[in-house]
Amino acid sequence: MNKGKKMLKRVLCLFMAVSMLSGFQGCAMLLQYAQEYSADSKSSTTDREEEKEDRTPSQTAEQEQQGTAAEQQTATEEVPVVNDSVVKDVLEDEAFLNKLELIGELVDQCYLNGVSKEDVQEAMFRGLLAGLGDPYSGYYTEEEYKELMESSNGIYCGIGATVQQNMETMLITIIKPFVNGPAYKAGMLPGDIVYMVDGLDVTGMDINNVVAMMKGEAGTEVEVTVMRNGEQVTLTITRDFVEVETITHEMLDNKIGLITITEFDEVTIQQFKDAVDGLKADGMKGLVIDLRDNPGGLLNAVVDMLEYILPDGLIVYTEDKYGEREEYYGKDNNELKLPIAVLVNGNSASASEIFAAAMQDYEAATIVGTTSFGKGIVQSIYPVNWVASQLRMKGFEEDGSAVKVTISYYYTPSGRCIHGTGVTPDVEVELAEELKQQVVIEKEEDNQLAAAIEVLMKKIK
Repeated sequence: MNKGKKMLKRVLCLFMAVSMLSGFQGCAMLLQYAQEYSADSKSSTTDREEEKEDRTPSQTAEQEQQGTAAEQQTATEEVPVVNDSVVKDVLEDEAFLNKLELIGELVDQCYLNGVSKEDVQEAMFRGLLAGLGDPYSGYYTEEEYKELMESSNGIYCGIGATVQQNMETMLITIIKPFVNGPAYKAGMLPGDIVYMVDGLDVTGMDINNVVAMMKGEAGTEVEVTVMRNGEQVTLTITRDFVEVETITHEMLDNKIGLITITEFDEVTIQQFKDAVDGLKADGMKGLVIDLRDNPGGLLNAVVDMLEYILPDGLIVYTEDKYGEREEYYGKDNNELKLPIAVLVNGNSASASEIFAAAMQDYEAATIVGTTSFGKGIVQSIYPVNWVASQLRMKGFEEDGSAVKVTISYYYTPSGRCIHGTGVTPDVEVELAEELKQQVVIEKEEDNQLAAAIEVLMKKIK
């Protein structure tokens, strides 16, 4: 690898959006962070790395933007490693350029409808990222990137639902409507497949574009047609402001604490610590941590939370295509010494899997439920303007677009890469069939929760 490429890689990695989500998620403050860094480019490499650790950008809290594939995705999928020069080789391939010119001439001469130069260019940019064969890499227009960056404070205006996209079928499925949110009030259910939005067939469209269509000003309506049990159901949903609650906790019978985590965001860290402390103060003897249907979030959030309850040591590490490794350690001298069970299912992805796998590796918890999704890769979003400034590109026409690419795998403390395989529970329990389409499952009928409590009761002295 030549010096220029290594320098670029180091600079880009300073701004790695460590959201593990869905598909990865955009970091709402990445552009601002990059601009601040650019203005302070005299800092040493070490100082910049430390600054990155202290100022990891917060992730957008728009839950509808979750881009993890559904659990039907093949377990053997691997993200391809692209050679350093492949794109340059393509752009310098004379036969390719001739064919491109030929097709362009054919379109100009024969295509019936009009098309703008901008539309063609945007499609070609998307095609370049699609050519990587990686469902988590993609191109965002200025408008799409703005949508991705908004609502970093956990409040947004939309329908209020968590969705996933199967990267093989491209079908978008409702994972869970937020209780008392607009979608919930309109009758949307877990498992509904989004078919049309305002009469437009969205089958095969990128999840972020579909999400953008469902969002809008409070009080406006959006018509969403879903497929439910083989039938079309059309719902008229009145958009409203939605505030995402990332942590809930309560004390169950027999002094069993229950903490439910819906995502890993900046605010989740302190909420989690407060929940643990509050339950301990109330005499908690065992703890269930519920990560079911949690699509992920920020890497720094899950690391800080694990640091608070695990013994000091390695929590997770990432490794890129060059073999360069970044390790994340717990070193706060805190440890929660009581029986713990962690609930997971096929929609527990990314940061959720980091949490469950670390607890499993340290034998600090019993994992209960079904095998998790299996997303063990990290994406980073780079504003195109910022990349151009770092490369000192001349003649570049500035715009507000951005590119998201997969940059590394992550590994558990014991060195496991769970990408494509997921975290296997210690106690496997499938959710009762009659509960799978319920938005709210009462604790008394939740058979997976009952299994977790049973595990703890055997360990409580």
